[in-house]
Amino acid sequence: MEAAPLLVLLVAVGAAGRAGPAPVTCGSVLKLLNVRHNVRLHSHDVRYGSGSGQQSVTAVAAADDGNSYWRVRGRTAAGCPRGTPVRCGQAIRLTHLGTGRNLHSHRFASPLSGNQEVSAFGEAGEGDYLDDWTVVCSGTYWARDAEVRFQHSSTAVFLSVTGEQYGRPIQGQKEVHGMATTSHSNYWKAMEGIFMQPSEAFKVEQYHAEL
Repeated sequence: MEAAPLLVLLVAVGAAGRAGPAPVTCGSVLKLLNVRHNVRLHSHDVRYGSGSGQQSVTAVAAADDGNSYWRVRGRTAAGCPRGTPVRCGQAIRLTHLGTGRNLHSHRFASPLSGNQEVSAFGEAGEGDYLDDWTVVCSGTYWARDAEVRFQHSSTAVFLSVTGEQYGRPIQGQKEVHGMATTSHSNYWKAMEGIFMQPSEAFKVEQYHAEL
């Protein structure tokens, strides 16, 4: 029997190859853990009561929350074929799987800390240039086991959690915001998800690197 196309396309990358750990690839769907606070990047169809009034982005402790999945995509107006490894220094979009809105930032104050607001914006995965985030990491590619930062491509703030906690209607969830400086509060790591198998071009590049 022919394998279902979904099972062919969505391949969870397993152990790292000899040339190094497996990369995060475009098209992958994943959860992102804030390393310092042990919470996952999250969103839901709840809007901010201040600032932009756009869909709120928070962080939650529960590892099994279905609203914490994000799809890795190319930056606005640029493609990134499925299976293409994300390079350090590359601009990407992170699209919330449940609502189809993109991780976004702009010069509004965040509700609790007064840092820069981070929201979810757009419809069906299409927003604007303020949805672009640069992956800040060492080496050539964003490795699945690496701690990385996400720097907003337009305003230069870093995606961060510093511990401020919401009350109702999102009781116990932590504020996510943009910080102007680097700190341990803006390190993130890829966790649970479905990772696209790296493209053949990447495999050839890794093979030559081993020679």
